[in-house]
Amino acid sequence: MIRIKLLGQETTAWDDFVNSRPDATFFHLAAWRTVIEQAFNHRSFYLTAEQDGAIVGVLPLAQVKTRLFGNTLISSPFCVYGGPLAESAEAFRALTSHAATLRAELRAEAAELRFLTPPPETYLDPAWQERGALYVTFRRAITADDDANLKAIPRKQRAVVRKAIERGLTATADRDVNTLHAIYARSVRNLGTPVFARRYFRLLAEIFGPAMDVVTVRDGQTPVAAVMNFYFRNEVIPYYGGGTEAARACGGNDFMYWDVMRRAAAKGCRIFDFGRSKSGTGAFSFKKNWGFAPAPLHYRVLVPEGGLIPEVNPLNPKYRLMIAAWKRLPLPVANLLGPILVRGVG
Repeated sequence: MIRIKLLGQETTAWDDFVNSRPDATFFHLAAWRTVIEQAFNHRSFYLTAEQDGAIVGVLPLAQVKTRLFGNTLISSPFCVYGGPLAESAEAFRALTSHAATLRAELRAEAAELRFLTPPPETYLDPAWQERGALYVTFRRAITADDDANLKAIPRKQRAVVRKAIERGLTATADRDVNTLHAIYARSVRNLGTPVFARRYFRLLAEIFGPAMDVVTVRDGQTPVAAVMNFYFRNEVIPYYGGGTEAARACGGNDFMYWDVMRRAAAKGCRIFDFGRSKSGTGAFSFKKNWGFAPAPLHYRVLVPEGGLIPEVNPLNPKYRLMIAAWKRLPLPVANLLGPILVRGVG
C-alpha cells in the first residue's frame, strides 16, 4: 500500500532516492525546498510516496501565490524541470492524485508538472493537459576533448569564440555572485524582466556549495559577462547569466559559454544543458546558433473544470505594456521593484 507523506527535516533518504533515478534532475534535490521557502516565502509541499517504510516516489511542489500573477501549484517553481519520480505506476498515480487534491484545497488556478521527458501516458490522468510548444530545452553531449567540442560549434559562432580568445578575454570560476548579479540585473532589465534579489543568488551559492560556481568574463579588468552554473552527476547547467552591452562587441557571451563548457569537460561532465528558452526569442536563436537542437519540454497542467491554463510569461500580450515600461526604468528602481514582482513568476 502506498502512503503519501510530506518531507520532514531529514532529507537524506529523499536525495538518495533522487540520485538513484536515471530520470532525476538537479531540480529534484531537496535543497530546492529551502531555497524556495527562504528566498521567496512560498509554501512547499515536498511529497514522498512510501511503501513498506521505503521511499518509492517523490514529487517536489510549491505554491506560488501573489496578487498580480495568481495562485499556482508548481513542480517546481524557478526550476525548468520537475514532476514526479516514481518506481511504479501506482506510486506515480498516488503522487499526482495527491497533487490534484492539494490544488483543490489551496484553491489554486492550476497545478503544473515540469517534465524534462514525457511521462508514460498510462501513468497520468488525462485531466493533466499538455501545456503546448511554449518552451524547449537545449541539451547536447560534450567530450573530454576541447578541440572536438570547439569544432562542434557551428562555424560562425566558433569564429566569434576564436576572436574573443585572440582579443585576450579572460575568465575566472569562483563564487562571486555580487559581480554576477550586477551584470545580470542590467541584462534582464534591458529585456523587460524583473530581476531576482542578490540574496537569492547568495542563497544558491550557500546551499549548493561545490555543486555551483560563477564564471565571469573580463575584457581587460572590466567584467562583461557572468553566469551561474550548476553541476549534477555528469551534467553542467549554465542557469543565470547575462552580459553587458560591451559583451556583444567583444564576443563576451560566446567566450563565456565556451569557457563553461571546457571547464565542465575537464571536471568530467559529458552533458551541456543550455537550459530552457521560449520559442522565437533571442535566447532560442543564440542556443540554436551554437548547434544545439531544441527539444520540446513536456509540461502538464491541471486546471479546474472550465478553467484556462495560466500564461504567466513575457509572450503573453497582457504583459506587453509592462515589459516595455520596465525596459525604461532606471536600474536602481528596477533592482528595488524586481524582487517583489519576480517571486510571483515562478
